[in-house]
Amino acid sequence: MRGYSQAALVAAVSALLSMLMPLLGLISSASVGLVTLRNGARAGILLMLLSTLGAGVFAWLALGSLWPALGVLLVFWLPVWALAVVLRLGRSLDLTVQLAGLGGLLLVIALFTLVGDPTDYWHQLLEPVRQSLLKDGLVEADSSQAMFAEIERWMTGAFAAGLVLQSLVGLFLARWWQAVLFNPGGFGQEFRALGVGRVVGGLFLVLLGWVLMGAGAGAAAGLLPVSGVLLLLQGLAVAHGVRHIRNAPRGWLIGLYVLMVFMPQMGLLVACLGLVDVWLDIRGRMARRTSKSG
Repeated sequence: MRGYSQAALVAAVSALLSMLMPLLGLISSASVGLVTLRNGARAGILLMLLSTLGAGVFAWLALGSLWPALGVLLVFWLPVWALAVVLRLGRSLDLTVQLAGLGGLLLVIALFTLVGDPTDYWHQLLEPVRQSLLKDGLVEADSSQAMFAEIERWMTGAFAAGLVLQSLVGLFLARWWQAVLFNPGGFGQEFRALGVGRVVGGLFLVLLGWVLMGAGAGAAAGLLPVSGVLLLLQGLAVAHGVRHIRNAPRGWLIGLYVLMVFMPQMGLLVACLGLVDVWLDIRGRMARRTSKSG
């Protein structure tokens, strides 16, 4: 907010340092998102141009290549810029999250359409890892082959879902910064009300059934994680909303996030909570009960 040069420096340096500390990539994305949310699409484009130039210079001096700067532009900045433009114009966090999910679904569909079955690509990428584990005696040949085949089956969807989640978290961080500066408490209110809609819930159930039946399981396994990420975010919104309605301590939310880091199964449970909320409106029901009892 102090100027383009300061913002570009933060975005470029944090993006390149994310190669060593991945979480810094969110700081980089959020910098672009904040400028776009506050000053508009043109300001965001100018910042991305300056940041790409700066990142290119740093990458050339440190690595002797300009490709990292282009990769940062495509992976970190452009998606968050596009989502920030949508949020600024539409003023709907729900719509923005839905469009991010749609982008992830289209990415998976494009990969399957243009490349064919991306599983072959993941096999070439992961096979040296499997061979290394076999050589060290850490896995057995038959079991590792089956295990890696299952991993390769889900990698395309996991990749797309990771991009969607990364972009949305960067946008959320930018929105939170904006709220801290200009509308304290505004982002918390927005996030607690987040809902991705019954269409997403229905799509998730259809894809889940598709995977379980095994028909077209490759494409379904690519699409399912993207819709699952949206339900995960709704589940987290439910958790935040319930805590706010009950005026419970923040400690149990912190505990939830810690469990999600160390127990990935918790993410599945939170996504299931989001799926239930799509139809049952847990937050609305609890708010009405609380108001009646009060």
